[in-house]
Amino acid sequence: MFRVSIALTLIAFALAGCGNGGAREQIMVVGSSTVYPFTTAVAERFVNNGDRRAPVIESTGTGAGFDLFCQGIGPQFADIQNASRRIHADEFAKCQANGVTEIMEVLVGSDGLAIAQANNGPTFRLTRAEIYLALAANPLGQPNRARFWSDVNPSLPRVPINVLGPPSTSGTRDSFNELVLVPGCKAAYPAAASLKGEELVEACQLIRSDGPYVDAGENDNLIVQKLTTDPNAIGIFGFSYLEENLSRVRGIPLDGVTPSYETVSSGDYPGARPLFVYVKKRHVRAVPGLADFLAEYVRAWDTDGPLVKRGMIAAPAEVRQRSAAIVANGVTLTASDIE
Repeated sequence: MFRVSIALTLIAFALAGCGNGGAREQIMVVGSSTVYPFTTAVAERFVNNGDRRAPVIESTGTGAGFDLFCQGIGPQFADIQNASRRIHADEFAKCQANGVTEIMEVLVGSDGLAIAQANNGPTFRLTRAEIYLALAANPLGQPNRARFWSDVNPSLPRVPINVLGPPSTSGTRDSFNELVLVPGCKAAYPAAASLKGEELVEACQLIRSDGPYVDAGENDNLIVQKLTTDPNAIGIFGFSYLEENLSRVRGIPLDGVTPSYETVSSGDYPGARPLFVYVKKRHVRAVPGLADFLAEYVRAWDTDGPLVKRGMIAAPAEVRQRSAAIVANGVTLTASDIE
């Protein structure tokens, strides 16, 4: 019965998408604010290269995007999920439970998780351990009392700790936890190396809520604007936004490595991370133009392509080839792929 209902839904979906009733005339995308400008760039090329309606692209954050993406199949549900991290096992299970059983995972490029400040701010060079000690709710197992960066390390500027960063629903926040807080925690707090699960989250990933960390929302451009009005503040956002705003902000060296195209591409920068789009394979067959949109993405991610010009770090050639094959052949994820 379930398969029959899925088939009927897809038939209705295809008819609506082809204009019989006009229920779905545009591609729908949700997810990461970091991947948003790249998917938007692909959408511009998609529209300019044919008589097509512009896709609807919402910057919801990675976590909130997966919630929407995994709700089901059909014209009322998104076709594509932008993600600045890989899908979690529980998200994949939610998709499966709601009938989203064929998901294509496409690695589209790389990005850096930039730690940045205004160009006219005090000079910072930070380690991941120092960031952990400044922002963790309970560093070294004790409530965080640090108010100034010099409380963390006397050699740092004596300015208030004021970090503008992504909310808990953001893939950038997940990447910050994974790439900065947890390694910083283990460097500063060796006992954390043996922790797992909730104990690890409590010790290393729980961010203080008493003011020094400010949830600045999903709009990375807004964080950049706020940095220019408060030179003592530090921001956390995707490298592409740093590269686009070098006249106003600069990257802070992290463990001695400054964020740049070269250091992110090589993996030397500690904040380097992959970027993905997730696609419902059933929607590729039902949504007019979706297959062409994905083909446009493949053409755009080369080393000399338009996405690199927008700030994306091109993936290595073998990764790009593998991603192109996933799009061409409709290869889908299995639970074992993400365990």
